[in-house]
Amino acid sequence: MISLWGDMNRRGQVVVALALLLLLVAPLGATRYVLSVLTLILYFVYVGQAWNLMMGYAGQLSLGHALYVGLGGYVSAALWVHFGIGPWLGVFPAVAVAAAFGAAIGWLGFRFGIEGVYFALLTIAFAEFTRIGFDHIGFVGGAGGLFIPYEEQRLGQWWNLRGSQLFFYYLAFALAAAAVLLTALLARSRLGYQWIAIREDETAARALGIDVFRAKLKAVLISSSMTAIGGVFYAFYYNSLFPAQLFDMGRSIELILGPIVGGTGTVFGPVVGAFILTPLGEILISVTEHLGINAPGAKAVFFGLTLMTIIYLVPTGVWPWLSRKLGLARRRP
Repeated sequence: MISLWGDMNRRGQVVVALALLLLLVAPLGATRYVLSVLTLILYFVYVGQAWNLMMGYAGQLSLGHALYVGLGGYVSAALWVHFGIGPWLGVFPAVAVAAAFGAAIGWLGFRFGIEGVYFALLTIAFAEFTRIGFDHIGFVGGAGGLFIPYEEQRLGQWWNLRGSQLFFYYLAFALAAAAVLLTALLARSRLGYQWIAIREDETAARALGIDVFRAKLKAVLISSSMTAIGGVFYAFYYNSLFPAQLFDMGRSIELILGPIVGGTGTVFGPVVGAFILTPLGEILISVTEHLGINAPGAKAVFFGLTLMTIIYLVPTGVWPWLSRKLGLARRRP
């Protein structure tokens, strides 16, 4: 918390404190729909922050991050449905499986010098192969999906993630806050500085004595493990998992858009990006319906045009621009 707080001046600290306070009391005046949108925003803050560690700080582009969401969700849901193992215990094997896949991808990519776009293609390939595999695994429902049954007697069992909308909101809030804090701590740690050195110039980082392979692998392991926890949340929030949806590349793109729009390699970039894009998607749905625009893909077209405009106007991300305009960051001597 010290590293996060220390990077901001008094005005920035007040803004962050007010934002936290507003999020804490938001459920008091929010409708169920607004609360569901806020929950989704906080979920994307969390998973976006996980991707931000790997790409924004370590410079390793992943376009298949939905792989870890899917693995985390499927492992925890299968343990609950078939063996009655609750998610608070199931999260550990879920994280272990996702980390194992992340280690395999990282080892193949970094050991054999697969970098940049080619590493991104490797992540896409793993996600797609896994999707095909889960399509044919009957134990988890195959292509027909895996469903967590609704059981009235379990309602309110927070220890089994069987809570109300309010419970999931505060759980998403806790996950998002923890992810922001972890990112701030890692960014100012020895490992974080190693990641930044590798991102800027890998050859120079190696010449300085940094174990590039180990540092990059740590980024993948931390990112995949965090994302798997997001997958557990997703599974028990929506209660249904489908391989075609969960492992799809579109899901990965949805996950990474927030950090890109907000500003990669920054602590608050994924936060700002999620608070822009998620409500934007909901607004576009309402607007297109109100205008009677029912053509397939209409929302996607408007969404894409809006994204292009934002990226054109603030190519480094909304948060760095906003921070400068509002004078929120502490000036360096």
